[in-house]
Amino acid sequence: MGRRSPALLHRLATLVAGALFASGCAALAPVDLPVWSFFQAPDAGDAWTPQISSWQRRERALPSTEQLRPEAARGDGSVSEAGVAPGAPTPEAALPAPQASAVARVDATSTAPGSDLRQDWFAFRAEQKRTLARNVADWIQREARGHYFPDGPIDHWATLEETLARNGDDCDGLELLTYHFLLDLGFRQDEVYRAIVHHPADGQHHMVTFWFEDPADPWVIDPTGAMTSGMPRLSQVPGWVPLKVFSESTEYTVRPAERQAPASGLRASH
Repeated sequence: MGRRSPALLHRLATLVAGALFASGCAALAPVDLPVWSFFQAPDAGDAWTPQISSWQRRERALPSTEQLRPEAARGDGSVSEAGVAPGAPTPEAALPAPQASAVARVDATSTAPGSDLRQDWFAFRAEQKRTLARNVADWIQREARGHYFPDGPIDHWATLEETLARNGDDCDGLELLTYHFLLDLGFRQDEVYRAIVHHPADGQHHMVTFWFEDPADPWVIDPTGAMTSGMPRLSQVPGWVPLKVFSESTEYTVRPAERQAPASGLRASH
């Protein structure tokens, strides 16, 4: 991705935020980072729409990612996705009796009596989703070292099938491995999106995955590490401006949002 587009409001908001962020500990008050409205309808004639629409049509032509499995791994039923053969004993069952009893006691007493089961379940569920997403980020950033290569003079947005067939791609192809992985593992379609981000300092455009666990501040998974490593929130990656979020069937434009003043009249802390 290398196209430049005029985004004056985006540039001004980011440059101001970057200057404030650079002051670091010298600032006496918390820094107000940009606030974004992520799901706005695109303008008529949006320069990104034709390329997004072209990819959407080609990606939707593939009914299921399961069709992309290597032939040797399809349908033999011998090993599950978790790597456990049907009917295999659980890890606890394979332990000697004293150790298995100890595991059972730990599992039975790991939660304090009288705790709120609903709260415990949702907290555990949320942490497991974050752990899974962080593992995906770590994996794709390692894989990109051996499977990244640029498109050349023409910026072609590959489908997942094309990326796997070519054994790699640039950011917009490798990002699909993260995007599809999260959806295939049960993340909701309304919380995982592809995202085009812009770096005004050098005009670079980049493709990443946004996971909207927090609708106002998504987690960023960058397939190549050009924008960030690990899995930070967007607010933790200064200097980059979100332009578009989209899926296989939807497209939105990101615009600066009006910041709501605190009811007390004091400056909001973060």
